[in-house]
Amino acid sequence: MSRFEGTSNYIATEDLKVAVNAAVALERPLLIKGEPGTGKTVLAYELARALNAPLITWHVKSTTKAHNGLYEYDAVSRLRDSQLGDARVHDVRNYLKKGKLWEAFTAPARPVLLIDEIDKADIEFPNDLLQELDRMEFYVQETDETIRAEVRPVVVITSNNEKELPDAFLRRCFFHYIRFPDAQTMQDIVEVHFPGIKPRLVSEALKTFYEIRDTPGLKKKPSTSELLDWLKLLLVDDVAPETLREKTPGKLIPPLHGALLKNEQDVHLFERLAFMSRREGARPGG
Repeated sequence: MSRFEGTSNYIATEDLKVAVNAAVALERPLLIKGEPGTGKTVLAYELARALNAPLITWHVKSTTKAHNGLYEYDAVSRLRDSQLGDARVHDVRNYLKKGKLWEAFTAPARPVLLIDEIDKADIEFPNDLLQELDRMEFYVQETDETIRAEVRPVVVITSNNEKELPDAFLRRCFFHYIRFPDAQTMQDIVEVHFPGIKPRLVSEALKTFYEIRDTPGLKKKPSTSELLDWLKLLLVDDVAPETLREKTPGKLIPPLHGALLKNEQDVHLFERLAFMSRREGARPGG
């Protein structure tokens, strides 16, 4: 299988490339952590593209149980059909709904399986998947058969660090934390999404963006995806780089800040900073 080097749509740092290729070589699940908006989920999509492999996605919710990934047996439908005299009741397979692991294990070509936001489920969820991910097989009681993967899928698991994952689960994964991109990497990411964008606008926008992220007391730091949304709006409204450079007291909140600041506490924080800055400027000799 070819090595992952990033794609035309996805800027991968050197250490991320190493992590992806190591996980593929070891045939271990790749556990990706990082701030929301750092491209964890997109990585699986781009990895599937790069490997020319089918992608199977399992988006985990708070109510998700491990058995949902294997299969679900619809006993209620079978009982109803038996009361109606439906011939389908004679084959229990008609009432088994394949889960994402079943799909991945029986895919005709080696797939990429994304288990997205595993930390949203309860703490038992990762442990309940250990055996299946280790052995790449599971038993179906209703049909007395074992579903076994002929080829191990490439497994990418993402976590937003909402809760700690069990040690036994972590031992079986190759781990990588996606650090928030530095200014140079971010500039490369912006160029991928907006080829030929005005360099002065990008320079001023990045300065403002990182200043906002570094503001003490900020509840939610803006992410890469929010920066890209903001840049798109700046381009649509044809905002001049000089507008972003202005640091007068009344201009501390950047234009179209709703793309970057996503809760009232952070907006109030910048309003307070602007107010304090105006007061400082209004003092005699200030």
